[in-house]
Amino acid sequence: MMTGHGDDLHAVGGPARHIPVLLAEVLEALAPGPGETIIDGTFGAGGYTRAILQAGAAVIAIDRDPDAIAAGRALESEFVGRLQLVQAPFSSLAEQADAVDGVVLDIGVSSMQLDEAERGFSFRADGPLDMRMAQAGVSAADVVNTFKAGDLARIFGFLGEERHAGRIARMIEQRREKRPFERTLDLADAVETFVGRKPGDRIHPATRVFQALRIYVNDELGELAKALVGAERVLKPGGRLAVVTFHSLEDRIVKRFIADRSETPAGSRHMPQAEAPAPTFARRGGGVTPGDAELDANPRARSARLRAAVRTEAPARGSDFAIFGLPKLPGLSRPGER
Repeated sequence: MMTGHGDDLHAVGGPARHIPVLLAEVLEALAPGPGETIIDGTFGAGGYTRAILQAGAAVIAIDRDPDAIAAGRALESEFVGRLQLVQAPFSSLAEQADAVDGVVLDIGVSSMQLDEAERGFSFRADGPLDMRMAQAGVSAADVVNTFKAGDLARIFGFLGEERHAGRIARMIEQRREKRPFERTLDLADAVETFVGRKPGDRIHPATRVFQALRIYVNDELGELAKALVGAERVLKPGGRLAVVTFHSLEDRIVKRFIADRSETPAGSRHMPQAEAPAPTFARRGGGVTPGDAELDANPRARSARLRAAVRTEAPARGSDFAIFGLPKLPGLSRPGER
């Protein structure tokens, strides 16, 4: 089951301050200090960035959401000369610096985005069916109202692990002929009415559909794969990688990458073991999850998992995206494909 929220933040002292999940664990993995530079590839509300700056390091903070960058200007003024804000997808992180001491990624949608109805990420309040982090490109409404039922079924099935994917896709195709889907509650209510909801169900029937649409619209899995390969390129020897995920698809990608890069590939008759590339990362423990105290304070953190690794001196292995096992979906090219 997947119920992910990237950069899931618990408000402290009012809406202006936030603490990201697994903050202490992320800081332990990154070990930032004076004279170091850390890339925060998913700036969001700036929780990790603030803590890293307070530890004395400089930060290159990346976010493709213009609202997040605008909100970060106050933090930039507070830490003059040590914070560089970059509006870009985090897949471009290797283009933002030559060599850094750490990279942190907090994958998914931020609480700011979830809590703003007009962004269309959530059906807790009615809003336009949008979901675009960059506020540009194809929206969730475009997908729902124009994609064939078979394509919608693949998106809901692969990215939402929705067991009723085919039936829901056909329902959407039939309903949109009468009236297009334009609002979040319209889609959520249509799915709930069609699938039904038993008393006591903890998860709303539309949750997986919304999650799948958000991941698809923002190509989150492809972005993550490219960011991990970029981190391998940009981290110095001894540089630390920390990635927080919020559902199984994301975590599987990170786990595969770290496992692949922390092991020497098995030799073959074509490539003797002596010629196999050396590990580019050293794994640091397994997946770390929030403790009971954090879960009590922030229920959104329930599905969070941190994986960490340290860069070795071996040269980067290049852009072999086959290891990620990304699904082929309509309208999206997998990393490495043209």
